[in-house]
Amino acid sequence: MSTLPTVVIATVTVPGETVPRVELAPIAVETLRELWDEHGPLMFHQSGGCCDGSSPMCFPAGEFITSDRDVLLGRLDVAVAGATPRVVDFWISAEQFEYWSHTYLTVDVVPGRGSGFSVEAPRGVRFMIRSRLMVTFA
Repeated sequence: MSTLPTVVIATVTVPGETVPRVELAPIAVETLRELWDEHGPLMFHQSGGCCDGSSPMCFPAGEFITSDRDVLLGRLDVAVAGATPRVVDFWISAEQFEYWSHTYLTVDVVPGRGSGFSVEAPRGVRFMIRSRLMVTFA
């Protein structure tokens, strides 16, 4: 692997909000760049299911069909500086969005095997969410 990029912070996409809610850890950015080279445009979906369903799943863009109840939590550009944008949309189920309403998410990569449906699974790594409380002041 090359030198790791810095953290990538998502654009704000939730109507009425002004603060981002999701970012990519440097190793996640690097992994997504490699996966993009292999699969083309990508997307994430975060459900609230158990087991593998509680991890963010990465799919070729459009392969997972979102519903009108899913929330576009942010858009993350994983392109190297100066290159054509490579935007990865991060979707979350409405129920999970409500449950994590005060949470800031960091997508990380750890060793291990996640879901067989997520594109990183054959690499022996999996995406994982790290979270922290968002503090807002009125």
